[in-house]
Amino acid sequence: MIKKILFSFLIAVCTLSCAFAQTKTKESGKELNDPDNLASQYFSQVMGVAVDATSNLKLYKFVYEWIGTPYRFGGTTKKGIDCSAFTKAIYDKVFNTTILRNSRDIFSMVDPVSKDELKEGDLVFFKIKSKSISHIGIYLGDNRFAHASSSRGVVISNLNEPYYSRFFYKGGRILESYKKDFTVE
Repeated sequence: MIKKILFSFLIAVCTLSCAFAQTKTKESGKELNDPDNLASQYFSQVMGVAVDATSNLKLYKFVYEWIGTPYRFGGTTKKGIDCSAFTKAIYDKVFNTTILRNSRDIFSMVDPVSKDELKEGDLVFFKIKSKSISHIGIYLGDNRFAHASSSRGVVISNLNEPYYSRFFYKGGRILESYKKDFTVE
């Protein structure tokens, strides 16, 4: 409920700021009537990601709406969701791409990338107390990623936290061939 009120407040502030900004043309070289700029600033503050890293507002809005959703193994709704279902939902709704349901299967669809090569929207894979991939999230920028944690539900975490740093396996970018094969039209 509080998130909905805050989000409504953000929309109202953006609308008022945009209306006010239309009377001016430029200030400090940036357009004032750019609501995307205001939304980027808001999401960067809420999620701890630099403003210049928040280029996909649809991604940040989606993650924001799911924060706090409890974890439920096999779950796919806001009543409870697991890490691979959360990632699958992001790819369905934000990127219009259908990916497989299991984190290990999803890894077969990516081009592996190292931690320092990660870009917004890339996937991050973990081997948590296992020899095989057991956890997945989506990279947001500035070493932050969104995921459904088994202990805290949908949250944003930092790859540099000792726990995640210890179990990080690889990053991954969905291969173009899978985007074409699985893309929802």
